[in-house]
Amino acid sequence: MPHRLIRSGSAGLAAVVLAAVVAGCGSGSDGSSPSGSKGSAISAERCAENKAAGRITYLSGYQYQSSVSILEYIAAAKLGYFDDLCLDVSLKPGTGDTAQNTKLLASGQATVSAVAEQDIIQARANGIDIEGISSYSNAGLDILMTNKDITGLTQLDGKVVGHKGYVPAAVEAMLVKAGVKWDSLKLVKEGYDPSVLPRRQGGLAALTGFVSNEPNQLKAAGKEVTVWKPVDYGIPSSIGAMAVNPAFAKAHPHAVEDILRAALHAYAYCSSGETHIEECVGYAARLSGPTYDKTLNASIWKTETQVVKDNPTPGQPLGGIDPANVAKLVGMLHQFTIVPAGVTAAKAAGWFDTSFVSDIYAAGKLVWPAP
Repeated sequence: MPHRLIRSGSAGLAAVVLAAVVAGCGSGSDGSSPSGSKGSAISAERCAENKAAGRITYLSGYQYQSSVSILEYIAAAKLGYFDDLCLDVSLKPGTGDTAQNTKLLASGQATVSAVAEQDIIQARANGIDIEGISSYSNAGLDILMTNKDITGLTQLDGKVVGHKGYVPAAVEAMLVKAGVKWDSLKLVKEGYDPSVLPRRQGGLAALTGFVSNEPNQLKAAGKEVTVWKPVDYGIPSSIGAMAVNPAFAKAHPHAVEDILRAALHAYAYCSSGETHIEECVGYAARLSGPTYDKTLNASIWKTETQVVKDNPTPGQPLGGIDPANVAKLVGMLHQFTIVPAGVTAAKAAGWFDTSFVSDIYAAGKLVWPAP
């Protein structure tokens, strides 16, 4: 089955939350900035340096869905955290097409964007110059769902498996590792309505999806399914990974640090109780319009942050990149002939810069504000 680079690992194509979104939004505060005035949280020298970086365009993975790597950036803008660090950040909604995001990053039309570690490796293998700068976990969003009568993955041998255009490499790797006879599967393209699985439409036995989306939709509709997660089988992935335009990062390393610093500060805020979750999802809803499903998006945020909590990156603070995971991803991409043999683990390691995250922590705690 061919694999295509079409989406970010941190934001799925959830048609149910597709909203009429505005073209973009500047940073700006809702009056909740703790400092009260722009840039007063940092030194004049740091402020001048960050202002010199100019307009910074953040491009989301998929619209303004309340996913990790999206909601905290919206909140950082609305809470005034970017302003506190003298960063001029403009929010732009992505379409879910990761290939497009990587091209916009490489061309400088976007500065930072949510791009899964696997997709960064694929982009670089295809000559697209971007750089990975952070990730929240070695777990991922891609999952497989089955009805409750499937108690072991090998029961899928010879069965119909639905997907959204391709079977994600992590899901395929999980099935192969579990002993499923891959060539026996009948792979069919399905739309974005997960109810086809419990209805067993077309004899469907399994359906790919995103851990924070379809299972929550089905649960809300009173339909229970079994969720099979690649991370439980030791399959590498990532969630909440971010990439940057390399030229910008080289010219303005402190600005890159402070973008991540503000986002991580907002992540903590938006994860600290129902009131803050509701507030942060409300920011995304106001950017998106009246069709935005706040209940579903709150469940998306809760699910994804729980995945991060349950699967911390070994030896790294929140946001830190695990070099071992990058090496494992290269191995998986070789397994399914997604990248050429010339893409080695050592070469791929050079496509990620771990220093931006490590430099914003001290004794394992995020330094807020900037020095």
